[in-house]
Amino acid sequence: MSKSTFPDRDQLDMNPPAQLAAIQAATETLGFDMPSIPQTGALLRALAASKPAARVLELGTGTGIATCWLLDGLDDRGRLVTVEIDPVVQQLAKIDLGYDARINFVEEDAVAFMQHAPKSAFDLIFADALPGKFSELDDALSLLAGDGIYVVDDLLPQDNWPQGHASKVPVFIENMMSRPELTVEHWEWASGILLARKSGA
Repeated sequence: MSKSTFPDRDQLDMNPPAQLAAIQAATETLGFDMPSIPQTGALLRALAASKPAARVLELGTGTGIATCWLLDGLDDRGRLVTVEIDPVVQQLAKIDLGYDARINFVEEDAVAFMQHAPKSAFDLIFADALPGKFSELDDALSLLAGDGIYVVDDLLPQDNWPQGHASKVPVFIENMMSRPELTVEHWEWASGILLARKSGA
């Protein structure tokens, strides 16, 4: 089959969550420039859906774009804890998603949260903040249950990266690849995805 027969991947209908359009509009109004892209969201939804009664942790709610994809994948018994230090951006997520009893919004620094959260408590962790990704990585992975999945995005260069950020990416990837308890896949797809599965306890 020739390449021209495939649709533009960015234009595929991913059946987005019902709340996504409203959250995206509010995100643009606020000027928040670090949202997850639809390909990442669709992957997160599929991962959440793959685990019945999943216990999910999101480090970095932002305005709730990735949050709504995760919720869209959870079954009725699933639970999502989403942590954000900035109450202004998290409030946007609460407006459109706060009705859902499956979600627990935590307004707290991710470092502090990881220090008191129960170990091995989560089946899926989406680390979308510096803590739990480029710092305090051991703390984040300690919260992951056996056979759990850890995901990060934004590993490909982006215009809004702060100075010094680019040098952290290869160090993080090498660190993840070196851990014997993890099976790691790194994809130069979407915004740059790394997915790791923790060996069962």
